[in-house]
Amino acid sequence: MNLSNLKPAEGSTKNRKRIARGTGSGRGGTSTRGHKGAKSRSGYSKKIGFEGGQMPIQRRLPKFGFKSLNRIEYKPVNLDVLQRLAEENSLTKIDIEVLKNVGFIASKDLVKILGDGALTIKLDVEAHAFSKSAEAAITAAGGTITKLK
Repeated sequence: MNLSNLKPAEGSTKNRKRIARGTGSGRGGTSTRGHKGAKSRSGYSKKIGFEGGQMPIQRRLPKFGFKSLNRIEYKPVNLDVLQRLAEENSLTKIDIEVLKNVGFIASKDLVKILGDGALTIKLDVEAHAFSKSAEAAITAAGGTITKLK
């Protein structure tokens, strides 16, 4: 063994550019960063939505409207849906479990019965909320309503 046949151990060297190692390396001086500007400085990271100093679009567009943090969102179910459901499955009582099993609502949804459509069957309906027209239609058909909390 002599100096002419020495080699580094397997896996000990990496095949990558070694920047900022002097002008003789060909990648010294500005170290591939160019001259001046934010990108040439250490610690630079582009912020989300940055547009090169131009006013970002999320600040140019107008904001309007209001959404309450405390709003309660109901899943609407109309009377004609209840009518069809009761006829197909020969039901006299429709509650949250029935609507979940059929796939109208998810397990955490709150349900509001709306008065669109006609109801001819006597039904006992359980839901979290009812519109006035739905209440009137259900009681007129001889059914009962139960409001859940």
